[in-house]
Amino acid sequence: MATMAMFPLGSVLFPGADLALRVFEPRYRALVDACLEGAQEFGVTLIERGSEVGGGDSRFDVGCVARLVAAARFDDGRWAIAAAGTRRVRVRRWLPEDPYPRAEVEDWIDVPAGDGPPPSEVATRLRRVLALAAELGDTAAAVMPEPAGDLVTASYELSRLAPVGPLDQQALLAAETPGRRLVLLARLLAEEEDVLARRLAGG
Repeated sequence: MATMAMFPLGSVLFPGADLALRVFEPRYRALVDACLEGAQEFGVTLIERGSEVGGGDSRFDVGCVARLVAAARFDDGRWAIAAAGTRRVRVRRWLPEDPYPRAEVEDWIDVPAGDGPPPSEVATRLRRVLALAAELGDTAAAVMPEPAGDLVTASYELSRLAPVGPLDQQALLAAETPGRRLVLLARLLAEEEDVLARRLAGG
């Protein structure tokens, strides 16, 4: 168990994903200052209810640790930071915000259980979904890389690229194993493929 600075957001961060933020609230400026002076990492959790700005939000209890990669401070005190997701954590207890959100967290290591479809199969479905989205003029990934050989890494890469909403992304992050993550992702992609196919057909 460790105490960690936390940055609740309206989006999900996966291990291996990049994160770029403009930081202007005083409490999060203080968070960046503290991170630069210390471990240079903070936790990211999805906001369940509420707003990124102003506090008073409700947050999910599974998140991802972000490691600072670069930080630039503007003359007015705002920060532009770049970070990278490193590992999954569970929030065991939220602490008083003094002066920024903090929580007691513990690492939640993925057990590489192969209880789901192979990443290559899910990647094929994801390519079809992205191609349909591109045909409809929706935003889609320009390049779909081959999934990593490591099951855990591949499950996160494919989840990050999938065109699903934050709540579905949160469910993917919180999946018990990478195999179950791939099962869920395959189902979400099948549903999205059906929706996109109907749109193309004018239905």
